[in-house]
Amino acid sequence: MLKLIPIPAFADNYLWMLHDGQRALVVDPGDAAPVLQVLKDQALQLESILVTHHHMDHTGGVAALREATGAQVYGPASEKIPAPYQPLREGDVVRSMNLDFTVLEVPGHTAGHIAFYAPEMNGRPLLFCGDTLFSGGCGRLFEGTPAQMLASLDKLAALPGQTCVCCTHEYTLSNLRFALAVEPDNADLVDYHAECVKLRMHEQPTLPTSIARELLINPFLRTRQATVKQAARHFDAAAHDDISVFAAIRQWKNQFK
Repeated sequence: MLKLIPIPAFADNYLWMLHDGQRALVVDPGDAAPVLQVLKDQALQLESILVTHHHMDHTGGVAALREATGAQVYGPASEKIPAPYQPLREGDVVRSMNLDFTVLEVPGHTAGHIAFYAPEMNGRPLLFCGDTLFSGGCGRLFEGTPAQMLASLDKLAALPGQTCVCCTHEYTLSNLRFALAVEPDNADLVDYHAECVKLRMHEQPTLPTSIARELLINPFLRTRQATVKQAARHFDAAAHDDISVFAAIRQWKNQFK
């Protein structure tokens, strides 16, 4: 059995680690120090570093970890990742920890953002999605368009419902506050919010989540639902098709207090 652990970093990042008691991989290590500490404490050898996009809170520790461990680095072909690394595009496969991770191109948050999907890990699929999908939310559109992000989220939403979704920020409660403004009568959302409040009260992570859960509660995966379309049109009367509805919900979230 592989063990999946979120390593906290900065104010709200999670650096996801997967290990078998001897070897490990880490995803989006923005800071090397907490990763090196876990490797030391658990006597693990770092085998691979998976990078989803170029932002420093996801890449800042890559060079130090590679130098300290000799780990192979994998990242998006069209973004600037600390070299040397193996550049990846849609459909490429990374073999690590006896798992085959298929690369999914999911532009929107950044222009070349990728995700890593393994069809089976401890009995269920596994997704490392970087800053594309959050529980109850999605990444800001720093470099991509609403059409690109909607297509990327559609790609992730089509994965099996039981997929274990490893998001890289503990944004869940703030995302759910917004989601409740969009769909206040969504019973699944109300229940999930209460569950997450209890987790955070006990300083427990709300992640990982699942595709099935996000389809029930995440407004950015629900922009074709009548309730979300109606809410989008209250914010922007011009929201009339799939892309403009998504864009309206994203803009509303950007300015939501």
